[in-house]
Amino acid sequence: MRPDFERELIPGDDALHLIGALNVMKDKTHNAAHQWELLDEDGHVPASPSYTVLLQHATNAQDLSREVLRLTAEFARSPHHATHAGSAVLTKLAWATTASSHAPPHFAQTAEYALSLLRSTDQADRQYFSNNMVHVHATGRAYLRRASEALRDAAEELGSHLGVQRFLAQLPRHEYPPAPPPPRPGGRPR
Repeated sequence: MRPDFERELIPGDDALHLIGALNVMKDKTHNAAHQWELLDEDGHVPASPSYTVLLQHATNAQDLSREVLRLTAEFARSPHHATHAGSAVLTKLAWATTASSHAPPHFAQTAEYALSLLRSTDQADRQYFSNNMVHVHATGRAYLRRASEALRDAAEELGSHLGVQRFLAQLPRHEYPPAPPPPRPGGRPR
């Protein structure tokens, strides 16, 4: 393999370690998006939504976002982010970071609407708070799903990179001649 191409490879152990970390975060964000329900079994907004439960969704989403951000920052500090595959992985991690960071404010706003709904006696206001609460909570969950998808895509990118490495390792090695020396300044090559 050419030395310049070898510099583009992410070591297998590093890639496998990152794939494992990405899969853990992907599962966490995916599970949160599917488990943090607002509606009851019949698909209706509960008459008395729990402010504390919804606020816990915001807290947990903030924790998830912080973990995604930390994972992205660690990869961005590694030398691997500068490779071709690393650049693609970093792009997907940036998407995951952005999406996950949008989720906590939506869950916090959901909790705020729930508190307003609990205090309201006017039917029109209650309907307004209820509709907004459902919409904003669904948006927060959608951001978590997008983060999970971006984390999955980053892991798949690394998996493809490892597949290329395995393929290249099976090819017979060729010896390449050394690169010619650079031309001398101001003189003709001899």
